[in-house]
Amino acid sequence: MDGFRKLTEGEVRTLEAHLCTAADWDMIEVSEDFSPEHVRNTRFSGRIRMGAFRKEFALPGGMRKHSGLYHATLHNVVVGDDCCIENVKNYIANYTIGHDTFIENVDIILTDGTSSFGNGVEVSVLSETGGREVAIHDRLSAQTAYIMALYRHRPEMISRLKEMVAHYVEGVSSDMGTIGSDVVIVDSGYIKNVKVGDCCKIEGASRLKNGSINSTYDAPVHVGVGVIGDDFIISGGACVEDGVTFSRCFIGQACKLGHNYSATDSLFFANCQGENGEACSIFAGPFTVTHHKSTLLIAGMFSFMNAGSGSNQSNHMYKLGPIHQGIMERGAKTASDSYILWPAKVGAFSLVMGRHVSHQDTSDLPFSYLIEQQNVSFIMPGANLKSVGTIRDAKKWPVRDRRTGNDRLDQVNCNLLSPYTIQKMLNGISVLKRLQEISGVNSDIYSYQSGKIKNTSLRNGLKYYGMAIDKFLGNSLITRIMNSEFESIEDLRKALVPTSEYGEGDWVDISGLIAPKNAVLDLLDDIQNGVLTDVEAVNVRFADMHAKYYRYEWKWAYRVIREYYGTDLSTASAEDLQAIVRRWKESVTGLDNMIYDDARKEFSLSAMTSFGADGDEVQMREDFMQVRGSFFEADPFVTSVKEHIKVKSALGERVLDLLGRL
Repeated sequence: MDGFRKLTEGEVRTLEAHLCTAADWDMIEVSEDFSPEHVRNTRFSGRIRMGAFRKEFALPGGMRKHSGLYHATLHNVVVGDDCCIENVKNYIANYTIGHDTFIENVDIILTDGTSSFGNGVEVSVLSETGGREVAIHDRLSAQTAYIMALYRHRPEMISRLKEMVAHYVEGVSSDMGTIGSDVVIVDSGYIKNVKVGDCCKIEGASRLKNGSINSTYDAPVHVGVGVIGDDFIISGGACVEDGVTFSRCFIGQACKLGHNYSATDSLFFANCQGENGEACSIFAGPFTVTHHKSTLLIAGMFSFMNAGSGSNQSNHMYKLGPIHQGIMERGAKTASDSYILWPAKVGAFSLVMGRHVSHQDTSDLPFSYLIEQQNVSFIMPGANLKSVGTIRDAKKWPVRDRRTGNDRLDQVNCNLLSPYTIQKMLNGISVLKRLQEISGVNSDIYSYQSGKIKNTSLRNGLKYYGMAIDKFLGNSLITRIMNSEFESIEDLRKALVPTSEYGEGDWVDISGLIAPKNAVLDLLDDIQNGVLTDVEAVNVRFADMHAKYYRYEWKWAYRVIREYYGTDLSTASAEDLQAIVRRWKESVTGLDNMIYDDARKEFSLSAMTSFGADGDEVQMREDFMQVRGSFFEADPFVTSVKEHIKVKSALGERVLDLLGRL
């Protein structure tokens, strides 16, 4: 469609014979090889441009339709080559439509005035009453949204960030909407001020108003039957269908919302999934999943989270209204019918069971069980480290990353053990030992953060945290040793010296990105001081942090090895290093064996209850095997745990032998 021309008199006569009308035929331009043959029963007004209509569309069921315009009204529209637009009940106004797009049986598609197509809409995330608004836009990442929502203690930086977003919004605002190429829009109702990207499918949507659907060839978007959306951004690879309703929402890359899910003032980032339930003012970081009709997520921050059926939170205490918020750190889960009264903070990779109303903060006790017994919250520190479910989750997240293409907005680190979680375990050990000092080693119950910890749970927590720390520090050291070239202990010492600028000190989880706090603070300083001036530059900096994670991790581990073991790697002997490797090997195999034992419970007789209907125990076992596919020893996960023990044991012996030669 590079060159356009006016209609010829013969073409105008043909169009009129095809029952087409125009307010002014001189306002219509067409491509050089345009033919009026496939333009029928169409009304034109305003400025119109049309391409050629040469191809046929092959539809499901074997039906074929030729491209063209049939029974439609167009006002100020550009139609690309080989489009088919048919049966538009009202009209299409103020749109540029790409090539090979199919639009059929729609009510109205229009751009009214100057629109930013959902960009700049403020989402009242976490606090329904405002104060943490995030201005959504096409290039919003989980990391930028996290900073915008939670770093309100830096108002000058927030102001600069808002200026960047406003500048982006100004650049995408227009009085002409766009519908990309190879788009399908069928059987849909009211579409107003919506930008539609390439290869998008909108099938049966009821209403879409003021939004952007950022579909691409690499990551197409599907919007399905009965969907109602206002003031939104939908990112590449997302799927929104089956009666979903949403208002003032950002739906991130490869998210999936369906089965009548409803959401208001919420952010969903990479690979989130919502079905049946409801969300209000939530910050759903990567891999937040909720499936159940009775589940309400409200005023909370989540990531790598799975909400059990009937999960519920309350963000007010019937006093000043819905002003409270809560944070469930990465990997935290809720069991069925759990309840948390905000404000509260749940530690990473923890499991919440029962009703909790005492405003817990277990952020320094990660991988814990938080269980209610007779209206009292009991904490079991570190218990989730030996859970087969925790390891299964860690394995499935990378596999279930549905994002396609190279343009990934969110930086997602799926590691269970990292400086972020290990520093919390180190804090947890200090907390637990301090409780022992205050209440005595033999105390039956310890009080912590309005909750209770049993003596056995405390001692087990110290054990589990110690094993996890040994595992992580050993992993970091062994990786560095195996990736280094050396012939003497002096060579190895030099090879172990970190070269990264960042790494020491506290680490943070910026909604999926695990990074040194100092690196994040320097980025925020650059925003505040005007070094970074656009939203894309901020995304690039976060991506760079993510890419350098393991370099940063080693610098952190290098120092912690000295502080935790008393081993200075700059002067360490081969025997010192061997001691750390032996602790690593013992911890890895020990944790794997606990996971192995936990998996065995899934194959106990009690787990087979309800199998083998109307039969005896033999039939019960046979039925169980047929349904589950195998017994315990042959289960794929169990065999992977056994193989992991074998591989890690062999690696430990190899490293010990390598060090023994120095």
